[in-house]
Amino acid sequence: MHKLSIDVGNTATKIAIFVNREMINYQRFSNFNITDLTEIVKKFNVKKSIISSVDEDITNLEIFLKLNTDYTRFTTLLCHGIHNKYKTPQTLGLDRWAAVIAAKSIYKDSANLVIDAGSCISYDYLNTAHEYFGGSISPGINMRFKAMNDYTGRLPLLVLNDKLPIPEGVDTETAMQNGVLQGVINEIEGYIGLNNKKTSALNVILTGGDATFLYKQLQNSIFAPQIVIDPYLVLKGLNEVIA
Repeated sequence: MHKLSIDVGNTATKIAIFVNREMINYQRFSNFNITDLTEIVKKFNVKKSIISSVDEDITNLEIFLKLNTDYTRFTTLLCHGIHNKYKTPQTLGLDRWAAVIAAKSIYKDSANLVIDAGSCISYDYLNTAHEYFGGSISPGINMRFKAMNDYTGRLPLLVLNDKLPIPEGVDTETAMQNGVLQGVINEIEGYIGLNNKKTSALNVILTGGDATFLYKQLQNSIFAPQIVIDPYLVLKGLNEVIA
């Protein structure tokens, strides 16, 4: 049976087709629409579907999926065996929650720290008793670059070049790059160190758009053996809900 997971984010829509827990197709869309959805559902003969969306205006997509599949709209009320102790679950980001569900399902015998590095960087801790209390949210890499440009008169606007290593700060631009990028690495290592104190078997999962760059930079870290990368973690979490 083919199942469809859809993650509607701030800048793109990601979709995946699963058979059981195996992802057999992945696509990313800048402007996902009902035509795209119709083609995907017909091509793969989708039987079950789920959407996580930061955009409330997904009415057309939902109507189509309700008519043509066994449809679920993802919310933080879908706990999937996790004890959600977040004080305001209605404000908890759906991508954060889906990633936590995936971590619990894939690494069920470990405590997990999920680091989702996108527009913002979120840190979410799930203990071995599958209890979730929350985590932290900080600005993402490009948000930090943009803030320095927005709030100063002379600093240029930079963006991450994920093909290059972190430079030494020998001029203004490289000093900005070093400050932002090394600062993010130090931040990640700090959160791993803090959560290591909570458990003797912490698994760290990197996901999100900047995960590949950060994973490369962390290979020389003392925490490298704990870190895995999974760019499809949110989609896998959505699939778990309808598995």
